[in-house]
Amino acid sequence: MSVNRCMLLFSRVQPRICAISVRNKNALVDSRCGNFGSTTLLKDPWSGPLTSRRDVYSNSSSRSPDTSLFVPLNIKSDVDDGWAVGAELTQPLDRSELLKILNKFYKRNEMQKIAADQGLDARLFHQAFISFRKYVLEISTLSADLHIILNDICCGAGHIDDLYPYFMRHAKQIFPMLDCMEDLRKISDLRVPANWYPEARAIQRKVIFHAGPTNSGKTHHAIQRYLAAKSGVYCGPLKLLAHEIFEKSNTAGVPCDLVTGEERTFVDAEGGQAEHVACTIEMCSVTTPYEVAVIDEIQMIRDISRGWAWTRALLGLCAEEIHVCGEPAVINFVTELMYTTGEEVEVRNYKRLSPCSILDRAVESLDNLRPGDCVVCFSKNDIYSISRQIESRGLECAVIYGSLPPGTKLSQAKKFNDPEDPCKILVATDAIGMGLNLSIRRIIFNSLVKPNINEKGEKELNTISTSQALQIAGRAGRFSSIFKEGEVTTMHRDDLPILKEILSRTVHAIEIAGLHPTAEQIEMFAYHLPDATLSNLIDIFVSLSQVDGMYFVCNIDDFKFLADMIQHIPLNLRSRYVFCTAPINKKQPFVCTSFLKFARQFSRDEPLTFDWVCRLVSWPLVPPKNIKDLVHLEAVHDVLDLYLWLSYRFMGMFPDANYVREIQQELDSIIQLGVRNITRLIRATETSATPGIDPLSSQRRPGPSPVSPRRVRGAPKAQDSGVEARQLDKSLGSRLVQEGLLTPDLLRQLQKEWSKEHRQEEVGVKLVAETLNNKMKGRKKK
Repeated sequence: MSVNRCMLLFSRVQPRICAISVRNKNALVDSRCGNFGSTTLLKDPWSGPLTSRRDVYSNSSSRSPDTSLFVPLNIKSDVDDGWAVGAELTQPLDRSELLKILNKFYKRNEMQKIAADQGLDARLFHQAFISFRKYVLEISTLSADLHIILNDICCGAGHIDDLYPYFMRHAKQIFPMLDCMEDLRKISDLRVPANWYPEARAIQRKVIFHAGPTNSGKTHHAIQRYLAAKSGVYCGPLKLLAHEIFEKSNTAGVPCDLVTGEERTFVDAEGGQAEHVACTIEMCSVTTPYEVAVIDEIQMIRDISRGWAWTRALLGLCAEEIHVCGEPAVINFVTELMYTTGEEVEVRNYKRLSPCSILDRAVESLDNLRPGDCVVCFSKNDIYSISRQIESRGLECAVIYGSLPPGTKLSQAKKFNDPEDPCKILVATDAIGMGLNLSIRRIIFNSLVKPNINEKGEKELNTISTSQALQIAGRAGRFSSIFKEGEVTTMHRDDLPILKEILSRTVHAIEIAGLHPTAEQIEMFAYHLPDATLSNLIDIFVSLSQVDGMYFVCNIDDFKFLADMIQHIPLNLRSRYVFCTAPINKKQPFVCTSFLKFARQFSRDEPLTFDWVCRLVSWPLVPPKNIKDLVHLEAVHDVLDLYLWLSYRFMGMFPDANYVREIQQELDSIIQLGVRNITRLIRATETSATPGIDPLSSQRRPGPSPVSPRRVRGAPKAQDSGVEARQLDKSLGSRLVQEGLLTPDLLRQLQKEWSKEHRQEEVGVKLVAETLNNKMKGRKKK
């Protein structure tokens, strides 16, 4: 071999060998200090002597990371250039001999112990070895240094342990987090979240806790101080609550803006910001100074999905006075939390303004409903079933559940509250627990079992908690309603003693607050792990995160679900993070599909125009003909909400927010029409369904009734089986009359009423269709 070629070989091999010895020490000593977003990156903790590395590692956390989250990367050789330098210097390697050597190395307990000190536990060691063996056996040209070492071992001139540096070099290539574990631990250190808000720590805030049960006036007193202040922010859990304070403030002559995830409303016609703002809790600013801030429903600080927003507001709002409203069970925790910021808490206790009693008898039958009753269910199927059975008794009812648009909820609430309206019964989920002013005389629990998501993100069916029961029961007999005394009971006799026992318990004290990784923290993680997916970054972050006993990391399953859904779409990390924080219902296939199309269109740098959205949702839409149509319209409303939400994050890419908001309002009117006719929609669904199949859940049920999963006890058979006038032909009508279930006069009356309702529905559909067509023509002319 020529001298020049030997020198070339030495120049190739020497830097690689040197890199092995110095890589760990200097890998992070580069330009990684500086600002990244609004967070300062940490300096290299390993830039000192290597002897201190283990001390730093062992003292950083008391628990080991979950290595099942470490996904190995696929790597390619950077030496595979067709020139087998190692083979020229030595000789070609026998792959069968290589396999024997590698397997012996794997079985060396000493190697596994040393690797464990470098962060490779048994699982990672096995994965790294499998990858290393495949790399050695399958690559066409090994690097010269590794080829020479393997040849020496085959010839007996080297020891099998000499493979360790090369094995670790490969392991750190497929598991890059091993080289920066300490930096990752420091980035994910969540033990002192109060220090994340320097603007709030720079002022001495006065914290006032307004504690009391539902309908005690606690929020009213806080809002009075908010209205009297020179500037203020109201932070509520729902858009409806923020909208209520927005209207109340402006009605009182205090200019107030509205900020939610999907809406910005400024009272100044030129867009100038008012001194007061009502917002949803996630949208509050922690950098804008205020005189007064109000944080409503503080007990939600322990919510496994949204608790982080209350923690952020409580620790980060820059206000001279922080007025906190919520259950007394949170007083001690908020006081303790404020000790970490050096702030004292003044507690003001309130009692319920109007009495509310638990009745000694259950309702037992829908025949016993009275004006002002609210039947509370915990599933849509129960809502549909109960409302159908109520209207089959000749009573009108309003319907409220969580997935309805805010405008429809308000419309149904107004209908129920109106003394002149014949609608005197309300059927609702626990969505009425906050955010709506309702004139309810009696709360009737149709069930005490509610589906919940536990700390692991798993769905469970549990009896409602005392806090939930009190929140719902407290809606009866509100001080501002026409009913000055409230009553609470159950639909079924067996549930009544259980409800009494639940309401008699002491509410468990809240002792923990939620946290969530910020975009800046995830970006720093991605800087160290550039090849990891966003979902994997989140998993590793949570695994390495350190929190003290006062905090927990909120459930991130929804975030990961969206991250996995759009992982294949090319987006920069910040945009990907924003998309994944979008509040969508992942149970709605149409919403998820639209979300995917939004992200794909965005990644192409193509604006999502109004025409594009109309094609996506097949606008214009018509009133629903059955429950399936109504559910789809609700999903379309959520898609338009998603567009508006993204339009405030990426204004240039979502340019037609005003047009989208217009058609969303029109869609709200269509949904309201459907909800007003919900009994007819259910009837149409039942008529078109296959016998024995529940049209609302698509699950086969035994027994004659395809509608209600739980019969209302004490109700007549004809009513419970959902006999409707539209289904009555001559033979069925005659049979019902013969069996004494209907009289001839009642049969004729039912047929006449149905005919009248059918004509009214047709007129309503035509009016809505004409209105939509006129608006679309006017928009096209513009």
